[in-house]
Order: sequence, then structure tokens, then C-alpha cells
Amino acid sequence: MSSKHADFLKFGKPWSITGRLTALYTLSTFSLLLLGTGFLYWVLLNNLERENNQFLTDKIHVLRSILQAPEVDPEALNEEVQWEGRTFTLARYYARVLDLKGKTLIATPGMGKVLSASPFPESADLTVLPDKALSWTSPQGKPFLLMAALAQTGTKEMRIIQVALDLSQEGGLTVDYRHKLTLVLIFGVLLSAILSIFMVKRGLSPLNKITEQAQAITSAQLHERIRAERWPVELADLAAAFDDMLDRLEESFQRLSQFSADLAHELRTPINNLMGEMQVALSRPRSAEEYRDVLESGLEEYDRLSRMIDSLLFLARAEQPVPHIERKQLDADKELEAVRAFYEAMAEERNVSLSCQGHSMLDADPSLFRRAIGNLVSNALHHTRKGGSVVLSVKEINGQWVEINVEDTGIGIAPEHLSKLFNRFYRVDSSRSDHADGSGLGLAIAKSIMTMHSGTIEIQSMPGQGTTVTLRFPPPLRCRG
Repeated sequence: MSSKHADFLKFGKPWSITGRLTALYTLSTFSLLLLGTGFLYWVLLNNLERENNQFLTDKIHVLRSILQAPEVDPEALNEEVQWEGRTFTLARYYARVLDLKGKTLIATPGMGKVLSASPFPESADLTVLPDKALSWTSPQGKPFLLMAALAQTGTKEMRIIQVALDLSQEGGLTVDYRHKLTLVLIFGVLLSAILSIFMVKRGLSPLNKITEQAQAITSAQLHERIRAERWPVELADLAAAFDDMLDRLEESFQRLSQFSADLAHELRTPINNLMGEMQVALSRPRSAEEYRDVLESGLEEYDRLSRMIDSLLFLARAEQPVPHIERKQLDADKELEAVRAFYEAMAEERNVSLSCQGHSMLDADPSLFRRAIGNLVSNALHHTRKGGSVVLSVKEINGQWVEINVEDTGIGIAPEHLSKLFNRFYRVDSSRSDHADGSGLGLAIAKSIMTMHSGTIEIQSMPGQGTTVTLRFPPPLRCRG
């Protein structure tokens, strides 16, 4: 492929579907018409050649029959040789009878001026009836078919028969036929191109309608659908895929809108608290101790905002197509013990028993594992009253999957809330706990961490009977299959 052609393919404007299909249809029609007209022309030439050869063969047979009669009929021979050729309008027929010495005994008038004896092929034997003439062109450019054969008279004398057919008129006929076939080919291709444009545009009209419907769908109309059952089979898959995309977009848009509303609500509370405290502090002169209290209170709100932003950033990174995690083989009971030790002070402060049990190994990112377990333990401690307990346990399932449970004896959760607990910023009625600083992101983060590990998380709870959160980590890659 030349570089110029390659540049055209690289930078040239792509053809429209209408243009491509029209070109393909026109090319197909041209190919079919070319094959058809070529075949017809070939058939015509072959039929003419066969008929011409048969005509000359018949003439030789007739002349042999006349010469082989016991007594040659001069009138019959004269009519066949001298007058027969004058009756043809499209082709001039010539005949000549010679002796073995080459002397002309009888010939069609004027044949000697047009055809001498030398161009004719070798005479066919008496036992053979020739069926293939020799094509020959005279010095004047006239095409002829020549045929020769031996004949025996009734007196046993040998004669040479030479017959010829002038194809000048026939050549004009074939040229005219070829011109007409060319016109049929040209007009057929032009008509095919015009009809192809019409048919392609008509056939692509459903695609144009789909485009119009798609262009009419805006962010305020994401509930609209293309509906695959309305379109031809070839476009049904496209319409179905577009509807699936709209479903995902609508769901994402709703989640984004809800997330934006929840985020605005969550940020408004600490900001309003900060503004209120600052306004109260500035309303009159205060002591250094009072200003210190205001700053400490503000610092708590800033810390809450910082933790919320950190959690949101983590969730955003977790939603990337291929979040990066560093899996390591961990001793699960040691990791749980580390989390227990971190939250031991909080448990003692709330007079809640915090313990670990079980043993297993698992593959997980250490920091993410501790963060997920930490969020669950923090929730459990905040929702368990004094004198209650929180138990961290680990066990293997079928010798492969690792299951970790965080079980508390807290106040529990009503069934209607369970399906929504993993939504961002979702909280059960605040009267169920004194966890006023919670952002509603802990369980969402835990679910994202389990998704990153190809694991699962579920919650079982009953009001007044406590809550159990179960994490299931898949087996290491080397153990799968």
C-alpha cells in the first residue's frame, strides 16, 4: 500500500453508512451486470461460430452429394455454387470446386478476386466431414471462415471443395450488440446507484429515529427509554444496550444527587456549629479560658470534617475500575487482637467487654483490613450499652473462605433499616445511640473494602438483641479452583 493511500485512510473523512452501502450495492450490481452481459456476449459469439461452422459443413455435405451422383446434375451444382451465396444478406457465401491439380472447375462469381485457393486449410479426407472452419482475415481486413474437403464424383474422379463465409456483416452485428450491452451496463449501474441511495436511506430511517430519540433525552429525562421491541432485529441489540446505559446513568445520577444532598446536609451541621460558636464568642469580650473552650470545640468540629473528607476520598478511590491493594498473608487472630487493643480504652470507658476468639490465615491488605474491622468495632462500641460485650471471631469455611464476625449485645437495628445501612450518610434514628459524631460512612467504607477484596459483608440484627456483622474473605489465589 502506498504512503499516499495510507495517509488518506488515516486522515480522510470517514464515509457515511449511506455512502458505504450505496457504494457496495452499486459495486455488486456492476459486478452482476458485467458478468451477465459478458456471459450473454460470449454465448452470442459461440452460437454464431457454431452456426457458421455448421452452415459450412452442411454446404460441403450438399456439394459432396451432388458430385457423388452417378451423373452430375449441372443445374443443381450451378445453383449451389454460383447462385446460393447471393441469397444471403448478412453474410456472403462462396463455394468453389477444383480438380486435384488446382484448376477451378466451377466457383461463385467474383470469388477469385476475393479468395485464392492458398488460404484454405488442408482438405478433409473423404471419410471425414469437417466441422471446424479456419478463421482468416484478408489483406483488405475482411474476416472469413474457410473450410475445405475432398469429394469423389460418380466417375471416381477426385475433386476439392472449398467453401467460405464472409463475416463482415456479422462483425458489425456483434459490435452493435456489444455497444448495446455496454449501454445496459452503464444505465443499470446508474439506476442501481439511485435506487440504492433511496433504499439505504429508507432502511436506515429507524437508526435516524433512534438518534432523534437519544438526542431528546436530557438529564431531566433519564427515565425515557428507546425500547428494543420497537425496532428491527438488527437495531434491537443497540436499543437494548442504550437502555441499559440509561438505566446505569439514571441510577448513578440519582445516587449522585442523593450523595450531593447528603453531603451538603452533613457539611452544613459542623459549619453551622462553628459559625454559631464563633458568633457567640465574638458577641462580647471573654476570658482566655472561654476563648480556649471555643477553640477546642472548633477543633473537634474541624477534626470531624477532616475525618469525613478522608472517608469520602477513600470511597472515591475505591470506586476506581481497578483499585490498587497490596494483599499479604495475615494472621487473622493477631490482626483482630491489634484492633481490640486499639479500642480497649474506649471499651473500658464505656464499660463494654471487648474480646477476640478463633484462628485463621487470610490474604488481605493489612491497612484496609484493620480499617474495615475498626469501623465495625467503633460502631459496635457506640451502640452497646454499659455492661454489654463485643466479640471479634474468625473461622474458616470449607477450609478456604475466612469468615470474621463482629458481634455485639447492643440495642440492635430494626429490619426496615438493614438494607440501607451500607448507603453513604445513612443513619438510623439518632435516638438509638449516643454516637452523635458519626458520619454514616463507616459501613459504606467497610463494604467498599470487601468489594476490593472480592469478598462479601452482611448484617444480621434484631432490636434489643444485638447486631452481628459478617465479613467473608475469599481464599488466596493459589487455593482457588
